[in-house]
Amino acid sequence: MLHVMMLALLAQPPAARERPIAKTPDACALLADADVRDALRAVVKQRQPGSQEAHGLLLSQCYVGTGSPRSVSIAVAGVTTSGGRTVTPRAFWRDQFHPRGERAAERNRENREAARPGEPRETEGEADVRPIAGVGEEAFWSGTRVAGALYVLRRNTFLRVSVGGISDEKERIEKSRQLALRALAKLP
Repeated sequence: MLHVMMLALLAQPPAARERPIAKTPDACALLADADVRDALRAVVKQRQPGSQEAHGLLLSQCYVGTGSPRSVSIAVAGVTTSGGRTVTPRAFWRDQFHPRGERAAERNRENREAARPGEPRETEGEADVRPIAGVGEEAFWSGTRVAGALYVLRRNTFLRVSVGGISDEKERIEKSRQLALRALAKLP
């Protein structure tokens, strides 16, 4: 579910009224070719930068292609003002990973219902969200058996790192973690 929400965030068209109030780091500058080569054992062939404003966040994104199925997608969130309201990446993070009130109660109810013994549970395409230790202030992996992304919080920003072309989930998580650590080292 979280993975779907974050993909929706990244896919939203920019809003005309939003204006950046702080500079977001260039996502393509956060990973050197050597970082990608070391992690994926593949040579970088292309970089496709982009940015957009959505839900009060300014996202700098970068797709790094290697000419093979292995690739990296990285995004870094920055602050914007939306409709006169400022949303920080840390506040957005808190709402997504540590919801309170009605959303938390709804999520707890869904978890209890899903845990009923003896009832089959549909899990195809459902995103599993779990904490990942040793990277940033806090990190979560959100994914399915097929794809996923590592979300990493540091100070007042967060990264999203996703590795393509690797079928084993444990390896995808580890490669994403390695790349996130390298990207975090380049953040101010």
